[in-house]
Amino acid sequence: MAKHIILLASAICFLSLVGCAYGAATFFVEGQVYCDTCRAQFVTRVSPFMKGAKVRLECKDREGGSLTYSADAVTDDKGVYRLKVEGDHEEELCEILLVKSSMPDCSEVNTDSFVENGARISLAQNSGMVDPVRQANPLGFMRKEPLPECTQVLKELGITATGDLI
Repeated sequence: MAKHIILLASAICFLSLVGCAYGAATFFVEGQVYCDTCRAQFVTRVSPFMKGAKVRLECKDREGGSLTYSADAVTDDKGVYRLKVEGDHEEELCEILLVKSSMPDCSEVNTDSFVENGARISLAQNSGMVDPVRQANPLGFMRKEPLPECTQVLKELGITATGDLI
């Protein structure tokens, strides 16, 4: 009788481990949206985080590039968004894209070919990352003209207004 109980308990443990390993993946993607007041393409001390900005997660097939998954989110008071994503997207390229600014004077998206306009994110269980929360790089909408104090802000970072090192 004891052998049967041990065998049954072992089978239940084994099946629960298999269920965890092959269960449906759930991820959470988090990130922030800011206003790039200096048109620097990175957050500075004069970059406010944007409440009410809209972002989109898009996953595309690696081979054909067709859209396989899409979800939208809106930032909170601190410019933070959080998306719940169901399923494993190992065979897809996923990224967060800027959709709509909440600040009319800070709504430009850089479209230069050398600029990454999205934050690429891994949504695969088999990626070596244990935590289901994936942190995306901050994304910024740009002002049409930089703030007057940007020259000093960039100088503090060792950069000129044209992007050269001091």
